[in-house]
Amino acid sequence: MTGAFVLPGASDTIVAQATVGARSALAIIRLSGPAAHRIGAALLTPWRSTPRVAYLSRLRDPLSGREIDRGIVTVYAAPASYTGEDMIELSLHGGEVGPALAMNALLASGARSALPGELTRRALLNGKLDLLQAEAIADLIEARSRAMYDVALTQLAGHLSTRLSALRNEIIEVEALLAYDVDFPEEDDGPVAASRIEQAARAVLASINALLATANTGEMIRRGAAVVIAGAPNAGKSSLFNALVGTQRAIVTDIPGTTRDALEAMIDIAQWPVRLVDTAGLRMSSDMVERLGIEVAEQHVKDAAIVLVCGDDVDSLSMAIDAVRRLTTAPLIAVGTKRDAYGISAVASAALVALHGATAKIGYVAVSARTGDGLAALAERIVEILERDREPLSSNNPVLTRERHRVALAGARLEVASFLERWEGKNKLPATVAAVHLHSARGYLEELVGVLDVEDVLERVFSSFCVGK
Repeated sequence: MTGAFVLPGASDTIVAQATVGARSALAIIRLSGPAAHRIGAALLTPWRSTPRVAYLSRLRDPLSGREIDRGIVTVYAAPASYTGEDMIELSLHGGEVGPALAMNALLASGARSALPGELTRRALLNGKLDLLQAEAIADLIEARSRAMYDVALTQLAGHLSTRLSALRNEIIEVEALLAYDVDFPEEDDGPVAASRIEQAARAVLASINALLATANTGEMIRRGAAVVIAGAPNAGKSSLFNALVGTQRAIVTDIPGTTRDALEAMIDIAQWPVRLVDTAGLRMSSDMVERLGIEVAEQHVKDAAIVLVCGDDVDSLSMAIDAVRRLTTAPLIAVGTKRDAYGISAVASAALVALHGATAKIGYVAVSARTGDGLAALAERIVEILERDREPLSSNNPVLTRERHRVALAGARLEVASFLERWEGKNKLPATVAAVHLHSARGYLEELVGVLDVEDVLERVFSSFCVGK
């Protein structure tokens, strides 16, 4: 991190409980700052300043000298700590009273309570990680799926930062080529051909576009792909929802209209997070409460990434497909429910697919929520759709996971495109003027990684952190 920005209170020693403040086996308290070791020496018996050695010690009240707790102490010395400062971690007994007494003792000895995200913010300011890695730590904590967790781990390891650093270097190389045009004005094309500069700038633009193309995947991973179960009342939707989730979440009865509101659950299907939504049956109703549930169902269908259209015979499925298709252009999977009871014959399913061209590439899947038959085939169809136009998730293909990332990359793309327009056009601008766009593009990338000290960006990022991180 460069620049002269200093976090208010950055010279303070801060303390925070990093574990939940409720009944629990352990409570971890972190103390970081210039006075951390002094406070530790005053309150801990015995006190050992050897870094990275865990040992048993007693924590005492600074006023009465009474023992508060016995726990494991680990001492860290700057700069070899999470925050880059002198730091102590206390692993004490959990609960409400003991950790509160411990926090009070540390506060009474000169520490102050840490703000949300302040420990990680200090790590950022002390060069222990960059802004993208700091965001990854928050994403690890907030991850609702294995895919989001894995993407956050990849970002914490620095793969997205490395990709952006390489992109920044590409822009710097184009700026260096332009410098020759400035330094050698007597040459018509300078020592570097104008076409070479254009080619290098276009390569930068292609790299930015490739990274921006991952934004939709990143958004889907953060929120989960909305897979909505729709159909007529009593078509087996809730039974299918329960079978896919693996637990009894929805009330299943033979009475039409049982589901009055949408139920959601986050599940992993292969490597993709899926936000599964069970909705009220699509039908006409004069009942005000039922109508509200139907309107909610229709909105979920409109916003869906995939719709599982349920029915237990050809006619009910055909009618449901027509109703859903009026609401959305999302991919549909026709699901024949109650396969164990009677199912739909191969001939009938083929006729169904032929009748509705919208499902021709997806086909028909028969399932039984009771026995589990067909669920694996249904999951395969869902994965097939989610993987269309998406590269497999890996450290070699980092994705943009936040709107902040997309906005910054879009700004960089606009500046590089503006440079090319002014470099190639009939009214070609001097190199020194056109280069301003490249400088601005580089600025967007530097702000993204956190090379530039932009206070409002830091406030937005760390405002969502929990205390203790």
